[in-house]
Amino acid sequence: MIETDKKRDAIIEGAIKRFMHFGINKTTMNEIAEDLSVSKPSLYYYFPDKNSLILGVIDKIFNDYFDAIAKDQFNQMPLETCMANFVEIRHKFFQKYYMLHLSSGSPDSSLNSDELKAHFMKMKDKNITIHAEIFERAIQRNEIAPMEVVKITELYLDSLAGITSLCIMHGNKELFPSKKEMKNILERQLSLSTIFIRGLKQQ
Repeated sequence: MIETDKKRDAIIEGAIKRFMHFGINKTTMNEIAEDLSVSKPSLYYYFPDKNSLILGVIDKIFNDYFDAIAKDQFNQMPLETCMANFVEIRHKFFQKYYMLHLSSGSPDSSLNSDELKAHFMKMKDKNITIHAEIFERAIQRNEIAPMEVVKITELYLDSLAGITSLCIMHGNKELFPSKKEMKNILERQLSLSTIFIRGLKQQ
């Protein structure tokens, strides 16, 4: 069982590397099999089609992200500090996997199937739930005022995503944002997070 999991993980890692270099839409299952020196029957044993492999890649990335934020999820640090940490973690993942175009407006048609869109929504909902639970605990500690937690959480996360979209839209239009642009995205997100959280505090 452990060996099976290792082979599956190796295929996902190999797929991520090729997807990032050539794009998801232009990558074939045969190319991934050749990269990893595995037979096509072996590859299809773990992933019956490309769609299932893309799902595996998405699960891997999001689960790594959720694991990264889990260590701060239940501690007693101030809400402002906790959310700033989450922004930093989220930005690292965005920077690392930018070339997969997992954010909105993906040029890869492979990411536009109904099944994959539904899976993205499932991951988005999980992210909202995690953040909403933290907001709720902050209310219970009287750190912030009572509010409609889910609505505020969605507004907070959408605002962070909006900064990313705007910075990319007004950037240099190159394939990958420059270090300066990436730094600008992070700084703006951290500033927005601070202003947003302070606006929720008890008066």
